Amino acid sequence: MAQGDGALIVTPTYNERENLEPFLEGLFRYAPKADVLVVDDASPDGTGVLADQIAARDPRVTVLHRAGKLGLGSAYREAFALGLANPKYGVFYEMDTDLSHDPRYLPDFEGALDGGADIVIGSRNIPGGGVEGWGLGRHVMSKGGSLYSRSILGLGVRDLTSGFKAFTRRALSSIDLGAVRSEGYSFQIEMTYRALRSGMRVAEVPIVFVDRRQGASKMSRKIFVEAIGVVWKLRIDALRGKL
Repeated sequence: MAQGDGALIVTPTYNERENLEPFLEGLFRYAPKADVLVVDDASPDGTGVLADQIAARDPRVTVLHRAGKLGLGSAYREAFALGLANPKYGVFYEMDTDLSHDPRYLPDFEGALDGGADIVIGSRNIPGGGVEGWGLGRHVMSKGGSLYSRSILGLGVRDLTSGFKAFTRRALSSIDLGAVRSEGYSFQIEMTYRALRSGMRVAEVPIVFVDRRQGASKMSRKIFVEAIGVVWKLRIDALRGKL
């Protein structure tokens, strides 16, 4: 993978049993040398059990079991902390298990990392990017949330709410993970903003996001509302020199 270091792909799961095996098969087609950390929040559909079965036969897969549905942001924080403790990993990816993040874009991410980016965002809002399968409400929440956040924070990043991302070890190490408390949309916004405040370089590569075919979306109005408040908190903290 990029930069001659090992890559860890983190994928949080909650009721993704039907999607997990197809996700891993596609991922390893494009990134056969990567490791995958499945972070399962005690999925009642048996996702964690299936993940253990896969891990038992494939050393590239490990599983972090959590006590309950604790949230996307905390899943990534725990996983990244574990990954940073292992010196073999130089690059860390975020990917959804629900097949909305196509692994065929991973070579584009690697190219951007090799070109000097510290963070690479799979962007739906630049030429070549887009979304398939969303209704008007989801489009408004996603694009509106990204535009709102860009305006308040004064950033040029076109897709601040994307969950398909890559971080170099340098970028993750620049972020105080213990200070990040956001979930959902706002977690993605906060991670990018903190990294940019630390002088990291961000690149966007176009992706086409395909809405999940199996299971239910985890997005909610509550997550969207949280993002509105977090953006202002980040802006105020930055002005006060607390970031």
